[in-house]
Amino acid sequence: MNPRNPQARHRLVVAASDMLRRRGLHATSIRDLAKHADAPLGSTYHYFPGGKPQLVKEALHHAGGTIHEILRRKLEAGPVEGLLAFIALWRETLTSSDFQAGCPVLAVAAEEASDDDGHRLLETAAAVFSGWEELLAETLMRHGTDTRKACDLAILVVAAVEGATILCRAKHDPGPLDAVGRQLEALLTANAANSRGSVPNDA
Repeated sequence: MNPRNPQARHRLVVAASDMLRRRGLHATSIRDLAKHADAPLGSTYHYFPGGKPQLVKEALHHAGGTIHEILRRKLEAGPVEGLLAFIALWRETLTSSDFQAGCPVLAVAAEEASDDDGHRLLETAAAVFSGWEELLAETLMRHGTDTRKACDLAILVVAAVEGATILCRAKHDPGPLDAVGRQLEALLTANAANSRGSVPNDA
């Protein structure tokens, strides 16, 4: 087995991310992950000697980083554009999977942390969420929103969208996400109008 095969390792990380967004943390086993990645069971321990916690942590970083980069690019056009991209990403995830898949980061965050590994994974999920919030807040501040309000709005966006994905999966319907998207878009549009002409806060 080639210890320097980044493609095989990456395939396991992607498979773990996909399994997490469908089954959650506790219902996903190393054996299932290997099967989903079409990889030998031993390869998971070869590439991830720390076992499931190490693989899940890297899957969270992978999923979070992918979304972070999409947000970063879209936010260059402004807060509303970033919001619409965030909404569109989760809508596509839900509808393309027949509402079987949601957010892998949320899936980990929502489950009980029963040991040290679980607590560390919660910390990783929290860091991913914080990264998305910081991107949104920074963009809002560049467009004239004061620091406190920008941070509050960023948390609201992430919390509302993540919560809406749960409702969509339960109802088998994108309606909750669409409704949340409309309200958040109206809120950010009004905020932009109120902030127009203000000096951006560099704090």
